[in-house]
Amino acid sequence: MLMFNDTRSSSQLAKVKDIVAQILVEGTGSSPLRDKGVILYLAVEGKKEISEELLCTSEERTEFCQARGDIRVHGKSSTVYFVSSNTTMKEKNMSRIIKPYARKDDVGAMIRVREWSMKTVNATKKVPPCTQNHNIPALLFSTGGYVGNHFHEFTDILIPLFLTSRQFNGEVHFIITEKRPWWISKHRPLLQKLSNYEIMDIDGDGEVHCFQRVIVGLKRHHEELSIDPQKYSYSMKDFRDLLRSSYALKRVEAIKIRDGQLGKPRLMILSRKRSRSFTNTDEIAKMAESLGFDVIIKEAEGSMWGFADVVNSCDVLLGVHGAGLTNMLFLPENAVLIQVVPYGGFSLDWLATKDFGKPSKDMNIKYLEYKISLEESTLMQQYSLDHMFIKDPPLIGKVRWEEFKSVYLDKQNVKLDVDRFRPTLQKAIELLQR
Repeated sequence: MLMFNDTRSSSQLAKVKDIVAQILVEGTGSSPLRDKGVILYLAVEGKKEISEELLCTSEERTEFCQARGDIRVHGKSSTVYFVSSNTTMKEKNMSRIIKPYARKDDVGAMIRVREWSMKTVNATKKVPPCTQNHNIPALLFSTGGYVGNHFHEFTDILIPLFLTSRQFNGEVHFIITEKRPWWISKHRPLLQKLSNYEIMDIDGDGEVHCFQRVIVGLKRHHEELSIDPQKYSYSMKDFRDLLRSSYALKRVEAIKIRDGQLGKPRLMILSRKRSRSFTNTDEIAKMAESLGFDVIIKEAEGSMWGFADVVNSCDVLLGVHGAGLTNMLFLPENAVLIQVVPYGGFSLDWLATKDFGKPSKDMNIKYLEYKISLEESTLMQQYSLDHMFIKDPPLIGKVRWEEFKSVYLDKQNVKLDVDRFRPTLQKAIELLQR
């Protein structure tokens, strides 16, 4: 970050601004100024000018631009204008294309996200005039990508949205591109905690909305369902606290089992209608009840509010690897997540750990993993024992992701061997005693 606080002539400072702005916006080379962004702040002859900032950051999983000054947003053309008072600034190549969705490394997601153009223009040039002025900041992001998948709604949008917007304490306009009314309705309690204002649907909007501060895109940690508290001012504990407040969840702590205690630990078995479903759910429930669990069987459907409340009432969440396990976010502190990992070799083990195993630790949730045997997989009924999908599951990369997903995620169900699985539930009870 570079700051200027100088009393040299305005013509001298204008030259400095011109050089810095070119480094920042043109994107030539690998200058640290371009990568980190530059703040232009001037004090000329003892008089402070309005600060102008255009800071674009590119990270492993996301990119975002932060702008201060005269910022104009035009939805119909998908353009954000940064109107600079620097009259010497060259306009050649002063634009940047950005897709405001925090999964930039995933081609499948990004083809579903609208492009936005960040254009820097001189105030002396022809600029679309403001038709609506706003006196609070704005945050522009997309609900395209993998929206519709519960896991991606949190890891790609809601956690990054919290990370980017919480600094404003509600005093921020959310501008959504690829707006989906059902998505807003689904997550309204949380969205209303992050912004005090109605969400703006910008696509096709012919108005020119003017702000003094705009952020395009969202910050995020490169790990799934995670926040790096050393880099940011927040943690996953802060996010989970906000979720509890948003959905009025009553339980903060899971049950702690003690000798002579009357209450039973509550176990939720996540049911699935399609792939990766348990084919012997009732048998699993009966075995769990014999160990002392109060068992409920639920599918992750219906209102978010109602389902979050049910998850929060549980001490253990059990499910096969999939988006439904994202609901561990609503579990009380020190609860237990049991992830059943389908048959699929190293690649599926890696996915399970990356998506839910590692994130659970930052949420203060105790984690158990149960890797099924081949005999517990319905793939046995689809392929011969000498087929490569059975004999030697390929690594992702050796086969296309679509093919791997089709076999191991879309066409596989699980029949748990309850005797083999029993020790895992017994371990969960032990964890609730600590």
